[in-house]
Amino acid sequence: MDIQLINIGFGNIVSANRIIAIVSPESAPIKRIITEAREKSLLIDATYGRRTRAVIITDSSHVVLSAIQPETVAHRFVVNKDSKDS
Repeated sequence: MDIQLINIGFGNIVSANRIIAIVSPESAPIKRIITEAREKSLLIDATYGRRTRAVIITDSSHVVLSAIQPETVAHRFVVNKDSKDS
């Protein structure tokens, strides 16, 4: 299995193979997930102090906060996946 990497902004990169979901941080259940991840030391804040716009949930239960839109992250995920298939 090839390692695919996704840029989530400000030079931060996550493994695309480990991503389960890319969601908006607005809903109460997602805010709860962020709080629980912070308490368990599984939260990775890659926003550089900016507003959180995307929450990336991985298969290892890590939660990554990004300052770019979920649609942008998803687009990069799809474009990266398509370029590997070609």
